[in-house]
Amino acid sequence: MSVKTTSSDNFDGEKKKIKKLGNRDIGTLLLMLYDLLVAPVSYLAALWIRFDCRYTAIPGNYFSAWLKFAPIYAAICLVVYMWRHLYQSLWKFASFVELRRILVSSVILGALHAALITLLFARMPISYYLMGITIQTAMSLFARFGYRFVSLERGKRAKTQSLLAASRVMLIGAGAAGQLILRDIHSAREINEVVACIIDDNPSKWGRSIDGVPIVGGRDDILLNVQKYNIQKIYLAIPSATAEQKRDILDICKETSCELKSLPGVFELVKGDVSAKRMREVKVEDLLGREPVRVNMDEIASFIKGKVVLVTGGGGSIGSELCRQIAGYGPKKLIVFDIYENNAHSISLELKDKYPFLDLEALIGSVRDSRRINQVFEKYKPDVVYHAAAHKHVPLMEGSPCEAIKNNAIGTYKTAYAAMKNGCKRFVLISTDKAVNPTNIMGASKRLCEMIIQSFDRKIREGKADQLLPICAHEGCADALPEGFVPHTEFVAVRFGNVLGSNGSVVPRFKEQIEKGGPVTVTHPDIIRYFMTIPEAASLVLQAGTYADGGEIFVLDMGSPVKIEALARNLIRLSGLRPDVDIKIAYTGLRPGEKLYEETLMSEEGLKTTPNKLIHIGCPIPFNTDEFLHQLKILMDCANAGDEERIRQLVKKTVITYQPKAA
Repeated sequence: MSVKTTSSDNFDGEKKKIKKLGNRDIGTLLLMLYDLLVAPVSYLAALWIRFDCRYTAIPGNYFSAWLKFAPIYAAICLVVYMWRHLYQSLWKFASFVELRRILVSSVILGALHAALITLLFARMPISYYLMGITIQTAMSLFARFGYRFVSLERGKRAKTQSLLAASRVMLIGAGAAGQLILRDIHSAREINEVVACIIDDNPSKWGRSIDGVPIVGGRDDILLNVQKYNIQKIYLAIPSATAEQKRDILDICKETSCELKSLPGVFELVKGDVSAKRMREVKVEDLLGREPVRVNMDEIASFIKGKVVLVTGGGGSIGSELCRQIAGYGPKKLIVFDIYENNAHSISLELKDKYPFLDLEALIGSVRDSRRINQVFEKYKPDVVYHAAAHKHVPLMEGSPCEAIKNNAIGTYKTAYAAMKNGCKRFVLISTDKAVNPTNIMGASKRLCEMIIQSFDRKIREGKADQLLPICAHEGCADALPEGFVPHTEFVAVRFGNVLGSNGSVVPRFKEQIEKGGPVTVTHPDIIRYFMTIPEAASLVLQAGTYADGGEIFVLDMGSPVKIEALARNLIRLSGLRPDVDIKIAYTGLRPGEKLYEETLMSEEGLKTTPNKLIHIGCPIPFNTDEFLHQLKILMDCANAGDEERIRQLVKKTVITYQPKAA
């Protein structure tokens, strides 16, 4: 619906415009009149000062020369000032540029005055020339910068009044980044904050100040000065600090009830993009104290570029992040395969927005569906598969063991066979540390997945790949391998621990509980887990995939384990609340199949190194492949029959390291 503009509206608009222009023109006119008066008067004042500040002592010839030249000089001043754009500046915001213009204009006018009055009328005393232009320059600066000075003083008074209600900030870091943050807070009117004190570990800076803000000590003085200066917010502005250094400082800061923010990294300082707006909330991963994972992007890019890549479970936490990173490496085609349509739709929209030229296919289906997974491989012929589709929740799988075997183990087998039969070059299984000495069905099912990958690798190396079909041939899984077909698929697994922020993980759960006012539920006060961020885990999976030779189980270095109770307390503190006071912590007891701690390697496995120090290769545990495949066939039949008691017994027999916990 369009809205017509009436003539009265137009008239009112024009009146406002004319009024604004009128105000500006009046100001410019007054400034020009001021300059017309100041120009000759400045030189008269110079004569008066030259002759002992006595008007009657000025010689007649000097006064006459000044009087005759005064109107000429006034006109010259207006011309020079207009030429130098001194009537076009907004003096409310006058800066060094305007100062330079006035000084250059004064030099020009001083030279013109001296030359013209001497040539046209009389030679004046030297002090007249020097004092005259000095007085005129001072008067010009006063008229222009005086307005800015008054504006700044008004602003300071207004800010001083607003600071009474402003948030008081402690700034940690007196380096270049800290100084930029400090000045940005002081100058930005929209930021209702005041930096009350600065912390820096360099003793030579203690007792000094930056822009009037005192540097009160090092990290050991944080708690004392939070109370002394009534601090509400703490800003960590040390972009060059290591992850461990940041963790140590944040460990002290989180003992306060202050809101914590941090500058992301040194990259912002290099770009010159340092401001209070760039400060971000401190995240729980900042408290882990592990250096960010670094991968060889060139190796990954050369491996991915120009290939058709399939990600099963591509809408999940790890799968979607794999898709994001793969898309940036220029694949020929990226296929997102997921049973949950909302997840697949969400990641495909995100990727299309960010990579409009990406050849992307989002497909719905289950890895348990033999015919569907084969259709996908036959149609698209992927070069690389990242198999992230799996049931992962330990308590849920304890209650549905048959579903864990059907989806995780048998789904992996079907996907691996389809990959091998259709000429896929590399198959990367996403495994978990719960597969090590598993105490639950989920972990045991993932260990079965690893054994499946190792079985495929061995059969291919032995030239007996045709023996891999019978396990699910009766389901129409796939036809037998073509006569003379020699598979060359490299099968590997990548094992890592928990990822921060993944669907259903403890961090989102804790945040929900904190938002509701608690309590935050922890299963056991001593339970520990290894943690890694989702992007870190995905990048290491991609890196490990480039090292594959077939049959390896790559183990990611997860750093130091973290107590879940400490994680919960840190999240409460980062929310500005106090554990056990504002938010209670409740202990609910270990869930079925849950360990106090997770391992990343079995005791029988050793470690080999890779070029990336955070990726290791576990030496595989020997097992009878033929016997395993026979047992897997029985497991599949039992899972399809829904016999839960029998499935637990069979899993224990097949996975010898599986030690289920007593209920």
